[in-house]
This record gives sequence, C-alpha cells and structure tokens, in this order.
Amino acid sequence: MDYSKQGGARQGSNKPRHAEHNAKGTAKNPYDKKADKAALLERMKAAAKKQES
Repeated sequence: MDYSKQGGARQGSNKPRHAEHNAKGTAKNPYDKKADKAALLERMKAAAKKQES
C-alpha cells in the first residue's frame, strides 16, 4: 500500500480543552500575586490547635 497518497497526520493544537478556574493571569490569580505564607502558617497553627484540644 502506498501511504504517501494518504496525506500527513493531523496536527493537534496544543491548547487545553477548557480554561482553569484559577489560571495564572486571571482576576482570581494575577501574575504579580505572591502566595501569602503568613496566612497559611496561621491557618495551619489554628488547625493544629483545634485538633489538639
């Protein structure tokens, strides 16, 4: 069989099928926003204290 007459494989697009709800550069997650480690630490301490008592 002569496969040269069938044409090449279809090129797929490299974009996702859907947009993520927390994608970088959106209103919920802007590019210049840094993760607030202090708030995370406070939540972790509160959870540990709650679990302890």
